[in-house]
Amino acid sequence: MNSNKRTARIVGVLFMLATVMGVASALVLLQPILTAPDYLVKFSENENKVIIGALLDLIGAGAFVGIAVVIFPIFEKHNKSIALGYIIARSFEAVPFIIANTLLISLLALGQEYVRAQAPDVAYFQTCGALLLVAYDWTQLLGPRILASLAGMPFYYLLYQSKLIPRWLSVWGLVGAPLYLASGLLPMFGLDPSSTISTLLFLPTALNEMVLAVWLVVKGFNSSATASGFAEQV
Repeated sequence: MNSNKRTARIVGVLFMLATVMGVASALVLLQPILTAPDYLVKFSENENKVIIGALLDLIGAGAFVGIAVVIFPIFEKHNKSIALGYIIARSFEAVPFIIANTLLISLLALGQEYVRAQAPDVAYFQTCGALLLVAYDWTQLLGPRILASLAGMPFYYLLYQSKLIPRWLSVWGLVGAPLYLASGLLPMFGLDPSSTISTLLFLPTALNEMVLAVWLVVKGFNSSATASGFAEQV
């Protein structure tokens, strides 16, 4: 039981870590640079912020993969196939994060060259920058929204099935996951990812993850559910 309590706390802390890293990277460090009209110049002027932002983002992605790995021994007692599927889903989710941060470093290098470029070369750098920025935006839809929401579905389903946490919290996650998925899919049809509608679609999952994280740190898993899972395995 102490081991299960420790696992729950680690999972809760990893959820918090992933959220903090994501907010610090995307909103605090990178958004002012990415949304600036002269973003190539901003990249060149903010090398440290870009590198730190990329590292924080990768740490956040690693935290989500870590959640799947840490919780696997408990999940497999209830449904090993779904537990394995959850690890695979989180691993796939990490791939766009790696691509996105590779694009960030490419934009940084391009911005530095842009600042040093002669006037006739400016249009070339601007075109390359626009292409890299579009690719980066797509990875932000694919990883943090689409694949993350798909990974959340087996996670919350298994939590609901196993009763490891209160079912109202699992149902909240199950309802929020399709809305979160919609926030990643609708921008493909013209919706602004930063619009009010997109935020409202994203908000239930964001709030759920924080409530879940606090619950796991304070309360842990349902001891009777973990005990029944162990009994079934035996």
